[in-house]
Amino acid sequence: MELSFTQRDLRKLSELFGVTPKQEGKSYRFEVENKEQGRRLVLEIFPAMQIGKRRGHLISVYTPTTHLQLHFCTSFVVSEMLGEVTFVGESDGKVSGLTVEREGGCALYANVDRDMLSGDFTTLGPEVMLTGIALSLTEQDLPAPAKGGAATSRKVRRRAHVRPGRR
Repeated sequence: MELSFTQRDLRKLSELFGVTPKQEGKSYRFEVENKEQGRRLVLEIFPAMQIGKRRGHLISVYTPTTHLQLHFCTSFVVSEMLGEVTFVGESDGKVSGLTVEREGGCALYANVDRDMLSGDFTTLGPEVMLTGIALSLTEQDLPAPAKGGAATSRKVRRRAHVRPGRR
């Protein structure tokens, strides 16, 4: 669990969403609203909390009709160009991503084979193509895969920005 949410990271998220996070104990709460489209969501970040028998980062998203959680977040990528942040959890060659948009939308991609993140997306069925494309943005921030395909390194990195035209 090398990832830590620094004040700089929180500022980047604040700039992306256009709101100041509210600190509640050790957690941070971003209330995102798009009045034009009638969207509203709350993003909560719980850094280094006890989750079962282990400590990890918990990311929660609440909408009027949904509650999504990503346990053991290992990295995140903020894309100013796309207007979104994707929080990632990776374990044993499987990747899960929780994407939160500044416009109030969100998406969850869970238990995705890491191999889907690279390669020719046109060979994928239309039902899973979007998943591969959406999570490919995070691939460079994942630990290097072991020879068998599953990641063994626990080194985690984060990027604050994705430059336009770069994936």
